[in-house]
Amino acid sequence: MAQFGTTQKCKACDKTVHFVEMMSADGVPYHKSCFKCSHCNGRLAMSNYSAMDGQLYCKPHFEQLFKESAGFTSKKFQPPKQGETNKNASKVSSFFSGTQDKCAVCAKTVYPLEKVTMEGEFYHKSCFKCAHGGCLLTTSSYAALDGILYCKPHFAQLFKEKGSYNHLTTTANSRKNSAEAIDLDTTTADDSPQPPTTPVELAQET
Repeated sequence: MAQFGTTQKCKACDKTVHFVEMMSADGVPYHKSCFKCSHCNGRLAMSNYSAMDGQLYCKPHFEQLFKESAGFTSKKFQPPKQGETNKNASKVSSFFSGTQDKCAVCAKTVYPLEKVTMEGEFYHKSCFKCAHGGCLLTTSSYAALDGILYCKPHFAQLFKEKGSYNHLTTTANSRKNSAEAIDLDTTTADDSPQPPTTPVELAQET
């Protein structure tokens, strides 16, 4: 039986890449050893890279190049066609027959036909949105930082306001923590004793 992934080609070296050694960015497969900064060739991980139009960067060079260009003018490569992206997603789904991928935003099951895979996470197409403005994104119209997604206009705006991207991660983490705190408060309130509401309950209380 042919091993899954024999038709997948690494974007960097154009050699076959199997699923167990694959990393994906902008929907494009890479060998883990080929997942490098396009500027300095340094090795990257899913937690320490930035991406623009499918071009990969380490964080220091991403910030440096962005400041120098004052915008998104880096060299681009063409992302895969939508049909190819859906085809690859279907292969991954069939390989893991019986499993159900969950959307990173709504935590509901996401199926291949409605799936967007980005930053190592799965999203419904309708959930693939800018973390700042909520506008829908595509694989060629987003910027990513620490797994947090932005549309290019808002990313540029937020970057220029502070001159760095450190506050973007801080703000996103604060929002996440606030959301978790709200969920915890709601759960606690639901578990608290309720006041008597019927005549029998009121009589028992007295």
